[in-house]
Amino acid sequence: MNANEEQKQQYNNYVKQVTPTHNLPWEMCKAFITGGVICLIGQFIRNTAAQMGMDQDTAGAWCSILLVFLSILLTGLNVYPSIAKWGGAGALVPITGFANGVAAPAIEYKKEGQVFGIGSKIFTIAGPVILYGIFTSWVLGLGYWILNLL
Repeated sequence: MNANEEQKQQYNNYVKQVTPTHNLPWEMCKAFITGGVICLIGQFIRNTAAQMGMDQDTAGAWCSILLVFLSILLTGLNVYPSIAKWGGAGALVPITGFANGVAAPAIEYKKEGQVFGIGSKIFTIAGPVILYGIFTSWVLGLGYWILNLL
């Protein structure tokens, strides 16, 4: 074995050593639990708002507002990243993950100032989500419109 092949073999061994291994069923279970707890909190907020006399639409709006607020608060207190690390997609997919995606860069770059920090970095994560969400809804709306014409 020449020196180049030996170096490649050492590198491959190193990569195997440092690459984390994941137990997919356990990771999926943690995501399910995390997402379920977030949804349970949301349902509790919605039921409480409905018991206070709000209609379903208003209760749903308050649920979304409070979940976003809690997500931003936990992001600011550096708790939400730990939840997301443990829960994976269970913490990143709901509305709370989107709020975290907007708040985290703003908090991280606030020392850069209002314009060059918060203003330019706030949508680094959420921007593509907004862009492709709007584009996809436009394409689907166009398809729906064409189907209605036929």
